[in-house]
Amino acid sequence: MSLKMYFSHARTLEWCAAVAAAARSTPAVGDGTVEVFVAPTFPALVPARDVLAGSGVALAAQDLATDDAGAFTGEVSGAELAEIGTRLVEVGHAERRRLFGETDEVVARKTDAALRNGLAPVLCLGELQDGDPEEAARETIAQFDSAVRTAEQSGHGGRIVVAYEPVWAIGAAEPAGTDHIRAVCARLKEHVAARPAFAGSSVIYGGSAKPGLFGRLGDEVDGLFLGRFAHDPAAFAQILAEAAAA
Repeated sequence: MSLKMYFSHARTLEWCAAVAAAARSTPAVGDGTVEVFVAPTFPALVPARDVLAGSGVALAAQDLATDDAGAFTGEVSGAELAEIGTRLVEVGHAERRRLFGETDEVVARKTDAALRNGLAPVLCLGELQDGDPEEAARETIAQFDSAVRTAEQSGHGGRIVVAYEPVWAIGAAEPAGTDHIRAVCARLKEHVAARPAFAGSSVIYGGSAKPGLFGRLGDEVDGLFLGRFAHDPAAFAQILAEAAAA
């Protein structure tokens, strides 16, 4: 789950406490069957880590720098994120591309930065326009190949959480259609599984993901990347129960 910039600092920690309580009461989280990660804003990372301690909920960051150290005002390195206990980091989200001009080259360098620091990139991929799932699969596979190119050249591998987020579904009232999601994610899973450097990777769906969706997706989809529809802790608990049941 990514909180983007919706919450105040105090509300972030209150929400994390509610998420931690729901996770502690769900045996599937404790035994590792269901994985949960939370990505708050940078100032909340360390206190959120402490609130989430012992709950089974992993700490994630919403972004990272391309470099590990240096004169990069306002940036946060993957090395520092790993140092404070972050385990995952978002890379290549459509909003980073649209609002901050991140290019394919930047996304590739950030993916490499995450992997070389032992962080699992939550690598956001997705087509701009609603259309044929086969075409969407080709486009997202090309985006994946571009994003991992620098890491492969550098010899940096590791687990990647591929987040299929069709851009046209982000912020929409409803997610993409179930058949569309399953078709694209199936192709992505097959493609990623053929890359031994990224063994253990998974494919999840984001883009207006909400309660009631996960149970309809089947084995083609490993999980959900939640946003605003999980801002209510009760909604998160419902989605967590759906994942545990599946």
